[in-house]
Amino acid sequence: MAQLAVVLLALFAQMERTYMLERAAHARAVATAKGRLVGRPSVVSEHQLQYAEHLRQAGDTIGEIVVKTGITRSSLYRHLPARPAEPVTAAGPAPDERAGGEPELLGAGAGVGPGQGVAGG
Repeated sequence: MAQLAVVLLALFAQMERTYMLERAAHARAVATAKGRLVGRPSVVSEHQLQYAEHLRQAGDTIGEIVVKTGITRSSLYRHLPARPAEPVTAAGPAPDERAGGEPELLGAGAGVGPGQGVAGG
């Protein structure tokens, strides 16, 4: 009998939680429809973001922007768009453009002398 009472209490608690979430979602939808901002206010102003974007385009690092603007690093990464990836290019000619036309093949351990392992011993 006691177990049945516990199960019923858990059921009512779960129902109340479900209804509470539905009421909160409805209140947020009504507030958004009326044009009110929903959620926590932003700590970063538009002026600060524009200045941070200007600094980033000027070539400043994220650390320098943090010091100059006072915006935290995580907020900068959240608000600033990601930089486009820079293409990685090789410094020399492609392997098939070498004098012999054949790519250079290295055997096992090539270029590593005795006692020159990964640890640099």
